[in-house]
Amino acid sequence: MPDPKSFHLSPDLHAYVVAHGTPPDAVQQALIEETATLGDIAGMQIAPEQGALLTLLVALLGATNVVEVGTFTGYSALCLARGLPPGGRLLCCDISEEWTAIARRSWERAGVADRIDLVIAPALDTLRALPAGAPIDVAFIDADKPGYIAYHDEIVPRLRPGGLLVVDNVLWSGAVTDPTATDDNTEAIRAFNDHACVDPRTDTVMLPVADGITLLRRRPEA
Repeated sequence: MPDPKSFHLSPDLHAYVVAHGTPPDAVQQALIEETATLGDIAGMQIAPEQGALLTLLVALLGATNVVEVGTFTGYSALCLARGLPPGGRLLCCDISEEWTAIARRSWERAGVADRIDLVIAPALDTLRALPAGAPIDVAFIDADKPGYIAYHDEIVPRLRPGGLLVVDNVLWSGAVTDPTATDDNTEAIRAFNDHACVDPRTDTVMLPVADGITLLRRRPEA
């Protein structure tokens, strides 16, 4: 194997990366700051460069039907919704009224609330209730780690040919390669990574963006 070109970013390099892409606007920055007041749990919010990537992916694929599993305070949903064309819809699945109340306020300020449907319920119940005749163009998973395989297995058959599933936290701060890390979340991420990379229905790439993201594109023939 050649030497890896990927590396962990220092704070200065991360700031450089964000500054040389589409940076957070005033609404996004305000949401980052409000979420930070929640304490350590704020670490669940995606990084700004991930948000910019989600907007770009939705727009590039011309997605009109997008699903998110795990909404938290709404940054990723805001980014996904901004990539939608007129008439596009985003379904958000979460179980927290408290955190998503912050999300709703930000969506209103950003002018995207009218294209987002938030369902407060176990995500698997919401996914299983989706109509069979409405294929998903793009999906994003960033929720409870032990649920990742089940969410993947519900979403992949619903992706349109060429549709995309994006999964966050697949490197889990590097713990996935640490043999001493045996907690439930780490083991769940490892199991998901092993499960996803051998799915014959998708072409898959894992990228060292933020805490690691995996992109899974459903093969046209699958």
